[in-house]
Amino acid sequence: MTLDQQKSILTIALLAAFADGNKDDAEREEIRRIAQSLAGDAGLVDLPRIYQDVLLQRTGVQTAAEALSEPMHRQLAYEMAVCVCDVDGRQTAAERDFLATLKTVLQLDGQQTAAFDQEADALVEVAENAIPAALPATTAAAGAAPTMGTSDADLDKSILNYALLNGALELLPQSWASMAIIPLQVKMVYGIGKAHGVELDQGHIKEFIAAAGVGLTSQYLEQFGRKLLGGLLGKAVGRTIGGMGSAATGMAFSFATTYALGQVARRYYAGGRVMSTAMLRDSFQNLLGPAKQLQTQYLPQIQQKAATLDAGQILAMVRGA
Repeated sequence: MTLDQQKSILTIALLAAFADGNKDDAEREEIRRIAQSLAGDAGLVDLPRIYQDVLLQRTGVQTAAEALSEPMHRQLAYEMAVCVCDVDGRQTAAERDFLATLKTVLQLDGQQTAAFDQEADALVEVAENAIPAALPATTAAAGAAPTMGTSDADLDKSILNYALLNGALELLPQSWASMAIIPLQVKMVYGIGKAHGVELDQGHIKEFIAAAGVGLTSQYLEQFGRKLLGGLLGKAVGRTIGGMGSAATGMAFSFATTYALGQVARRYYAGGRVMSTAMLRDSFQNLLGPAKQLQTQYLPQIQQKAATLDAGQILAMVRGA
């Protein structure tokens, strides 16, 4: 994939992120920060400039699509845009209009996009209905989400298992696989709250995650950007996992994000939910560094888990089956 093709796909992903016009200042700032942080991995792709062009409406879908002459790259750009629109829940009318326009500009017909749209819609529906849900107190079976005990040791083990799983999901070549990371983070926080006698719904959990400084759209954009710039999405078109190990080393950051988030949630609910937003963010940032070191330690397990996952298992884990 050429630099111009990378730039076009990243531009379309950012256009999708702002398609609904509902991003608050905190989320915009987080997306800007991600553009800056990815710039070091981007070579000659000027991500901060792309971000500014999208935010100030100096570019659009038609311009971004001009470099995408190959069908597989047009399909990939569309899939990424759908994931960005879906990652925080059901598509808004503005997002549906944006995707319809994008599909036309990319010259994709319904037959080309139907299978992917169906997979993404199924994941969104399952995620919306997964919380609240009863979480079993036994060890997770194959194809099931990690379970949540109540002791400190059990909670630590569960948080680690969620982190390993989300690190693995980030490495899968399927475009929509990373969409499952946030629903599984929601399930993890729900289980931690329940272990401390607190019943939570999706809205409260997502507010907690955002308060800790983990944006929903921005987190997915970072996953996507690292995949694209690291070369893993170049393999996604063929839907193979071959060569993943060499491409994955710098990309399994969702392990660290999930692990740090789980530990912050454990402190928050164990302490009676009295931490301020500033304290939550500071705690998350302080835990992120050690979590990244653990990520390096557990990379072989992350890669091994990624090699065993399929679409049915991912949906089952989000559902809690």
